[in-house]
Amino acid sequence: MTLATDSLQSKTNYWQWHGYPIRYQVAGDAGAPLLLIHGFGASSDHWRKNLPGLAATNRVYAIDLLGFGLSAKPKPGDGIDYRFETWGEQLLDFCREVIGEPAFLVGNSIGCIAALQAAVMQPEQVRGVAMLNCSLRMLHESKQAALPWYRRISSRWLQQILANRAIGHFFFDRIAKPKVVRKILLQAYGRPDAVTDELVDLLMQPAYEPGAADVFLAFISYSQGPLAEDLLPQVTCPVLILWGTVDPWEPIAQGRQLAGFPAVEGFIPLEGLGHCPQDEAPEVVNPLLQAWVAQKESSG
Repeated sequence: MTLATDSLQSKTNYWQWHGYPIRYQVAGDAGAPLLLIHGFGASSDHWRKNLPGLAATNRVYAIDLLGFGLSAKPKPGDGIDYRFETWGEQLLDFCREVIGEPAFLVGNSIGCIAALQAAVMQPEQVRGVAMLNCSLRMLHESKQAALPWYRRISSRWLQQILANRAIGHFFFDRIAKPKVVRKILLQAYGRPDAVTDELVDLLMQPAYEPGAADVFLAFISYSQGPLAEDLLPQVTCPVLILWGTVDPWEPIAQGRQLAGFPAVEGFIPLEGLGHCPQDEAPEVVNPLLQAWVAQKESSG
């Protein structure tokens, strides 16, 4: 009994990728592998509540994308671009070198785009993709083109201002504070009681690391690259979409439009939950993921 209990607890490891240390957490010793992918500004710790529960039925891995969490944060332009193609390659190499076989990818926010990118790049390495409140990437240049002129100007102006390294770092220093992070989380979460001191501390820790501000600013200025609606038509594996109904950043009405693509097998609204449902209500999200993966495994 003790051994079974121990196997459900997550362990932290590091993996060298292109010479950079990448942190990941792992739990479970049986079942189809799941790879959990965090959103912007987060880390594998955002899945801390999910790892033990999912490990009861599966081998579960949660990774810090390059530039986030406790993974390396090389300066943009040092041979590394913070793009979805980069993260897609990282996920695929992780499946081969660490997991050792194709995996189900589970993403939150921009982690969904990274998962879809991996599934398009090498379909044979991805058994399925589960998307939790996928980023709609409203700062993308194609989305900006559809906005009123004054909103387009304000977004471009902000990006141009933050492109100045001194100004950008000053801006980052102003928002990388516990009180500000807590306020942002309370806006994004549907369940305020899920915004704990522990969560704030976990999100703040990587912000103090060298390079964190440069990664943040590099992504803020990233207005190109793939959108979910660009990648989904190319995906050949099954896709499940879960969406918190009160997400203020990625409205569910727009999220429902992604359900029309052939690869998407289901769209499940999560009542009363916000942008990070896996952290707000793991008791809701975990069973849905486990049932879907089990069904995919039983059907071959």
